[in-house]
Amino acid sequence: MIAERLQLFEPTLLLDKQRCLANIAAMAERAKRSNVIFRPHFKTHQSHEVGRWIRNTGVNKITVSSVKMAEYFANDGWNDITVAFPVNVHEKKRINALAEKITLNLLVVSPEPIAWLAREVKHSVSLFIEIDTGQHRTGLQHTDIAGIDALLAEISRYPHLQFKGFLSHGGHSYKITGDRREIHHTGISIIGQLRKLKEHYQHHYPDLILSPGDTPTCSILESFAGADEIRPGNFVFYDYGQFHIGSCSLDQIAVALAVPVVAENPDRHEVVVHGGAVHLSKDSMLYHGKTIYGKVVQLTDQGWSTAETNMYVKYVSQEHGVIHCENPETVRTGDWLGILPVHSCLTADVMKAYTTLEGERIDMMR
Repeated sequence: MIAERLQLFEPTLLLDKQRCLANIAAMAERAKRSNVIFRPHFKTHQSHEVGRWIRNTGVNKITVSSVKMAEYFANDGWNDITVAFPVNVHEKKRINALAEKITLNLLVVSPEPIAWLAREVKHSVSLFIEIDTGQHRTGLQHTDIAGIDALLAEISRYPHLQFKGFLSHGGHSYKITGDRREIHHTGISIIGQLRKLKEHYQHHYPDLILSPGDTPTCSILESFAGADEIRPGNFVFYDYGQFHIGSCSLDQIAVALAVPVVAENPDRHEVVVHGGAVHLSKDSMLYHGKTIYGKVVQLTDQGWSTAETNMYVKYVSQEHGVIHCENPETVRTGDWLGILPVHSCLTADVMKAYTTLEGERIDMMR
């Protein structure tokens, strides 16, 4: 088994490099077919090494979720970075340092950060206005022309601030369960809302960019006609949550958490593993009417199997993971199991490193 071959001794996030490379190539090809810029979100993998795999497909523009992450990837040679998170007005030093050496694109949702940027940032930055296309987290409605006009007027007052375009994240697509048609419809709706803004503003801003981005719709849509760039992130690894909603197959999931069994409770059809919230996170999903924190797979000599095990993570505490096991006599203390995470972005973030199936350790941003 791979745990013995790699001499594992603690919870370890396994990365199937070949699946990851295939996911990257497939999404790059989707963008190429639609003639849109592929600006992938790096918040999922947070790794120089995985970023280089993406760079090898010709990508030269990326998305991150924080200024700190922008610094990390700028240090590895990325020089066109969008921070897809509303501007934090307390990061003057970091923003100035980055804006001096790279093309930095920031996100605004209100006039106050624009005035702050104009006053505190001494170098040129480009600004996206975030549009709420259905997630209802941050951003303006595409119908709020007065609000958008106010932001554009504020930006136009300052020569070192440039309006870049409209950006959205279709996070509500993650809540669609198993209906690829609905995911497709959601993707079309997101692009359609942004296109209305382009039609309204293109006369004054002929180079404005429409930038949607989420893994479910980017994985389902065959065409991104009307958009100028796409920004999926989770697609590099996918996860059991993405499989559940229908945006990937089990064979595309590129990460699994290897965990050792530390206790057995056969009367409750449970086994306990060293693999809890500090390894998986506490993201959950509904599975046949039950809340689960990961899907259990059998580890093999070469990685893990996608065959059904009828096992899932029932609940987690800090270090413990309690697994429902239909046939508890088949699992013993000391065995190793694999867990497909509900949300690979957060599992990767808490684990802070990967081990490939070949035994290579890949570090992440810390």
